[in-house]
Amino acid sequence: MGDDLIARARRVLADYRPRPAGVEVADARDAAVLVLLADYLGEAHVVLTLRTDTVEHHKGQISFPGGARHGKDEDLVLTALRETWEEIGVHPHDVDLIGRLDEIVTVSNFRVAPFVGVLKRTPYPYAPSPVEVAEVLEVPLRHLLDPANKVYEPRVAWGGGSAFSPVYWYHSYRIWGATARMLEGFLDLLERGP
Repeated sequence: MGDDLIARARRVLADYRPRPAGVEVADARDAAVLVLLADYLGEAHVVLTLRTDTVEHHKGQISFPGGARHGKDEDLVLTALRETWEEIGVHPHDVDLIGRLDEIVTVSNFRVAPFVGVLKRTPYPYAPSPVEVAEVLEVPLRHLLDPANKVYEPRVAWGGGSAFSPVYWYHSYRIWGATARMLEGFLDLLERGP
């Protein structure tokens, strides 16, 4: 099944044209994340991190590996790969990039470009940064695709007002915020794709 979902992701993303954030925010910082897929014994997983309580942004939250673009980064692809290397020890040569998802703007004022990649080998010897990452999570995609594991919760919308945002549950882990929004976009593409 993992091979099927990863193959579907490859097909869907091969022709997908990501949309810009659709909202322009003054002084938003460019950032990138890696939606990293891994096939473990025929089951597709997505790699997430539980952030430490000492990291600068999003303390204690579940996130994709990634972060702000540095001046030395030629482009946002390099940002996503560099941050993944720094946060969980996945070498860029061990990632097969297969596409990009829609940009989002976060309430913490980042314009985030999500890239999708597949680990070339599993199991992977992750080396999480003790400053940034408390735990590396490998969540089965089939679990996230099950509607029983997704709810919508009210949130303050960008610019005021309210909106309902997706929240995914994996055991006792609550995946919410920008990570859940990007994850929902990716899973929707998978479900609609060929």
